[in-house]
Amino acid sequence: MTSVVCDSIDIHILEVLQADGRLTNLELADRIGLSPSPCLRRVRRLEKEGLITGYTATLNRELIGLGVVAFVRVNIERHLNTEVDVFMKAVGALDEVIACYVTSGDSDFLLHVVVPDLNAFRQFALEKLTRVQGVKDMRSSFVIGTVKEATSLPLPRPNDT
Repeated sequence: MTSVVCDSIDIHILEVLQADGRLTNLELADRIGLSPSPCLRRVRRLEKEGLITGYTATLNRELIGLGVVAFVRVNIERHLNTEVDVFMKAVGALDEVIACYVTSGDSDFLLHVVVPDLNAFRQFALEKLTRVQGVKDMRSSFVIGTVKEATSLPLPRPNDT
């Protein structure tokens, strides 16, 4: 995948929207230092080019009852394309899995899992994950504290001349 070329104004728009995606176009234009029409054109272009993929609310998982975070390293039996596809589709349907990464090293996949409590994790692991076709083994690590949890991506600085 090739990166899209952005100038400093595009980067500024992305920074501001990552911090507050609820801004109106008028508010965004004011913060960026553009008039509303060119600001809206840039935002629409950034959306069309795929840099902005959506707008979401960041929730407090503990206050909504998701107190346990686990990272689960999974190995699968065989690495045939069809079996990998079956695994990825099955994992994609599990609500508890909020991210799934294909990894190198000692695991094939790394799952980011959130559940209400340890009993819910046990139930998830034994009744859902281990029943996914092709799962060979899994190893879990539980988060016992959070040092940093960012929702914003670090943006590159363009070389404007």
